[in-house]
Amino acid sequence: MVQDSAKIDALVRKAVFGSEDEKAHARWMIWEMGQQAGVRPASIHELYMARGRGETPAFTTPAMNVRILSYDTGRAIFRAARRLDAGAIICEIARSEIAYTDQRPAEYVAVMTAAALREGFVGPLFIQGDHVQVNAKKYAADPNAELSALRALIEEELHAGFYNIDVDTSTLVDLSKPNLDEQQRSNYERAAELTQFIREREPDHVTVSVGAEIGEVGGKNSDVHELKAFMDGYNRTIQRIGAKPGISKISVQTGTSHGGVVLPDGSIAKVQLDLEALKALSQDARSKYGLGGAVQHGASTLPQEAFSQFPACEAVEIHLATNFQTIVMDHPALPQDLRREVNEWVKTEAKEEWKKGDSEEQFLYKSRKKAIGPFKRQFWDLPEDIRARVGADLEKTFTFLFEQLRVKGTRAMTDKYVKPKLDSHAAPRAALVSAPDDAEAGE
Repeated sequence: MVQDSAKIDALVRKAVFGSEDEKAHARWMIWEMGQQAGVRPASIHELYMARGRGETPAFTTPAMNVRILSYDTGRAIFRAARRLDAGAIICEIARSEIAYTDQRPAEYVAVMTAAALREGFVGPLFIQGDHVQVNAKKYAADPNAELSALRALIEEELHAGFYNIDVDTSTLVDLSKPNLDEQQRSNYERAAELTQFIREREPDHVTVSVGAEIGEVGGKNSDVHELKAFMDGYNRTIQRIGAKPGISKISVQTGTSHGGVVLPDGSIAKVQLDLEALKALSQDARSKYGLGGAVQHGASTLPQEAFSQFPACEAVEIHLATNFQTIVMDHPALPQDLRREVNEWVKTEAKEEWKKGDSEEQFLYKSRKKAIGPFKRQFWDLPEDIRARVGADLEKTFTFLFEQLRVKGTRAMTDKYVKPKLDSHAAPRAALVSAPDDAEAGE
């Protein structure tokens, strides 16, 4: 352990729940402790480029959206990672999640850093802005305002230590256009412009890993022709505007949806996953465009036997979120009073999301994530024995995933390509809280 456990536990609580001055000081202290201990926010770009060149064996980086009980969840992640000698792991949060979980980027970085320190994890800390997504309705009404909101979020994330950013302009794909280039044009042009924005603002010592997306999750399955249309257009655009280097990975749609498809009894429907498409897309991404590979979204609710397929298909990254939330919210150790209170809040405050024909179980499963922010303190304040039981089950899940995705033993490989420099701050820095919330943009 870097410092005594009680000190880190107290610091992270101040970083989340203190006064504004206490938050700033605690976050700075955690940052500095991490810098000295070798727990430094880093970009996975060079590791993915090496994967694209065929210099590493196949692995699929788990990118884990930590929404709820974040410190304990983070600790479970880093316990598993340390025990399995895993380096290629990402903690992420999406634009929408920042809003409904009440976790701004500066807080998120502090909590993940503290979790790593608490568990004695040492190595690059990959923190990712997931689905920095254009809200298509807002873009249609006022493109400049929506892009300004995205740029503000990117600046806030970079300032906090998010050195991996997934730009998601796939919501602008227009399948009514006559050809693939026209269908993807708004997607690849906006993605290139946002890449340029990131390159102009990333720290001197960092090449941010930028991801893009060719098909919205839950929509039409992607194919290699769409990949070509996007990448050719994107590469032309970054060449023209001087935004090099470009992306390191490309997110595709192969049959999943965020949170899974919920059946009336609250269980999750089986998904027809197009693994052949994923394999072909990953292969072309690497061989034709030098990327790390394709990225699979919406995967945490897949059956357990599916996960070993992703490194077999050479997907470079997989995004996992809802199942971790489910483990926490449905855990048998959770007090019944809290569970009841959460459900009643959802039925009152999110009732407009209750779709006609949905059972109560379907509605609660889909909408209870909106209660995470309002109930954040209650979950953090759960007794230690309850949090330990939840954390132990989360750790088992992370252990299983890390093994299936072949990131066990990736510590040395990660350290070979990713060498974050010391980035010490002389004093607390004011967090940039400038990005407007959008609880519906991305997942």
